[in-house]
Amino acid sequence: MTEPILATESLTKDYGSFRALSALTLSVAPGEVVGLLGPNGSGKSTALRLMLGFLRPTSGRATIGGFDCWTNSVETRKRVAYLPGELRLYDTMTGRRLVTFLAQLRGDTPGAEVDDLARKLDIDVDKPLTQMSSGMKRKVALLAVLVPKVPLIILDEPTNTLDPTMRDELLDQLKAARARGQAVLFSSHVLQEVEAVCDRVAVLRRGELVHVQEMSELREGRVVSAWLTGDAPATGPGGSELGENTIADGRLQMTFRGPLPVLLDWLAKQPLADLVIEPQGLSPIYKKYHG
Repeated sequence: MTEPILATESLTKDYGSFRALSALTLSVAPGEVVGLLGPNGSGKSTALRLMLGFLRPTSGRATIGGFDCWTNSVETRKRVAYLPGELRLYDTMTGRRLVTFLAQLRGDTPGAEVDDLARKLDIDVDKPLTQMSSGMKRKVALLAVLVPKVPLIILDEPTNTLDPTMRDELLDQLKAARARGQAVLFSSHVLQEVEAVCDRVAVLRRGELVHVQEMSELREGRVVSAWLTGDAPATGPGGSELGENTIADGRLQMTFRGPLPVLLDWLAKQPLADLVIEPQGLSPIYKKYHG
């Protein structure tokens, strides 16, 4: 089994009597994209800051590459590229100078990949940051994070201020990082982008980990809404019981997991007036915990 690049064990952070994060145990393996999902205040940013050694845990621990994130923070940060939720950049620099400066802190000298990625993100890297919009600055920061080939990328709400085209490009870049064997951990409250790129999703609520979802399992499911002109079926696809699926006012709503031909063959025998088949998605899970 592959050793995780990032691991937390009962990671907890208190601010006086307020518990911002409670006993988080989570791991991220090389070549895996994991999403932290939850609304503002659920503990996502606190968890990331603890993992980066910016905050001292009240109890528990986090390790990156086997190094404790608090007691060996320099060693852990050598292995991480991080995008914070709130940017603080050196505005007197150009985009290129900023990317080069941050790379040199690691002992690296970026090459042609800077211009290649800048074209994909539609950035003029030779423009001073003072002349850039917040969205452009965000893209420069993404460039600085995506250029280094470190084992782990951590992103806090990475698509903030990005337009839809650039969001898609970023998700493509995260998939490319996964293909290179890099691990990615990012926080978000946007279900669609989490569904598009993640291998696993951890749902946080009020500082607690309440659910971990393997996306491969979820992608096998389909949500079916069928409007019927006749009697409702007695059994489901393949002779299965309808179970928790509902039939009301001539509309059948069901979740199906299994081979698509079995579902389509069953539907072809029903008195259909209309039909919608959608991927199962994270929405029902998210609503279960966050309403």
